[in-house]
Amino acid sequence: MVSLLVIAPVALLVDIFARPRRVKRLRSAQGSLLLVQIALFIFGVLLFVSGNAVLAAVLVLALNLLFVVASNAKNDMLGEPLLFSDLALIGAVFRHPQFYLSALERSQKLLGLVALAVLVAAFVWLFDANLVTRFIGLGISLITFILMRISLETNTFKALASEPDAHADVAKLGLASTLLLYWIRWRGDAEKGTSSATDPCDPDLIDASEFSPNSEPEIIVVIQCESFADPVELFGNWGVELSNLKAAKKDAVLWGNLLVSGFGAYTMRTEYGVLFGREEDELGFRRYDPYLTALKDGALALPNRLGGDRWRSVFVHPHDMRFYSRHRILPEAGFSQLIDDSAFDPPSSGDGRYISDAALAAKILEVARIATERTFIYAVTIENHGPWSSEGEPLVAHYNRLVQAGDSMLGQLRDGIAELGKPALLAFFGDHRPSIPGASMPGGDRHTPYAVLRFDAAGSVIPGGNKRKDLTPAQLHHAILSLGKQSR
Repeated sequence: MVSLLVIAPVALLVDIFARPRRVKRLRSAQGSLLLVQIALFIFGVLLFVSGNAVLAAVLVLALNLLFVVASNAKNDMLGEPLLFSDLALIGAVFRHPQFYLSALERSQKLLGLVALAVLVAAFVWLFDANLVTRFIGLGISLITFILMRISLETNTFKALASEPDAHADVAKLGLASTLLLYWIRWRGDAEKGTSSATDPCDPDLIDASEFSPNSEPEIIVVIQCESFADPVELFGNWGVELSNLKAAKKDAVLWGNLLVSGFGAYTMRTEYGVLFGREEDELGFRRYDPYLTALKDGALALPNRLGGDRWRSVFVHPHDMRFYSRHRILPEAGFSQLIDDSAFDPPSSGDGRYISDAALAAKILEVARIATERTFIYAVTIENHGPWSSEGEPLVAHYNRLVQAGDSMLGQLRDGIAELGKPALLAFFGDHRPSIPGASMPGGDRHTPYAVLRFDAAGSVIPGGNKRKDLTPAQLHHAILSLGKQSR
């Protein structure tokens, strides 16, 4: 009984430390009530499993504390609190630990292993087969679940978190309450996902005739460059100038800032916008990880919009295609071929952790050279994936070196496409800015650069337009579609 009485006040106390929080104001009464119900439900489940009330209470509070610490760390690094969609990535942590665990210090990894060992040992030691206690736990969880369902069906709770605003909702409602409410809202939005070819955006947002003569592209290459941003904008005098990006902007039919929503991560948000052409406002709570429901939107993807009967579409990414379930989503989006890391030689010692941008550019040009029909190539780089190591060089210097590899890739592709002897279109953009402690932090601008170039059959850049226009990823989708649809 003591354990049961302790759960509510301690859960509320721990949640106070979750950021963001309101100055001089506690969480709302509705958020606090929901948090207590969540804590009691989990306590009941763990009591049913373990048969030990003290152990169940400790595990509930440890789980609550873990979520608060993880959310605060994420908020500091990426500029947003923990979201329900982050829980879908738990499996990816084990499949691709280098993306996540490499961000931790050795001492943090050791501490985590020790904590896990202590929890397992405590569970084994305190496990109790007492059936009476277990049925009490089952009763607590069932009663709390029913009360929670009743609460969530009231108009008061239905009005909570009606629009996506994670910062405001965590500050008002608390972390656990926001996680649950956002998951419920996401389920509602997911059921409304579209599978029709009706475009929710204006397909003529970009008028191709405004920028160039009516030259039909036979090759379209779109490059989603990992953590690609202008170092001068990021670091001032400490940043290097990207000469190929500067030249591309000068010769582009269209260039400017890409208004991405993520900072330091969430490649799939930008990727979804460019590939599927839907604005985040339309997605509602799906915006936080649109790839969770992207299978429903295949008809809207660029390959299908260009037309499978007119274009062969190839997706190139030197990594495991199971990441973000690309292996299932992209074929539905109209890609007839997926080229993953198995098509590349692994990086040699001293070449970094990932396949180089130069190797990726060479593969893209290889696909373009052997193409016998109109070909759309969408590629995602990986060389500049963080975290940036401080071993041997400062973080900013390391980023400068890797972002220059992306810039060199732009020049390599520009030269290689010019040699194809085919009318072509090249679109190049950064997926998000890097998160570098003390140098590139959340809270300010989030945009990345983009540029779109057109080539004639002689390999010359087609002049005309050179229009500066800041676009969302979804608007870039329509720009590419409009510039490529002349081939219809």
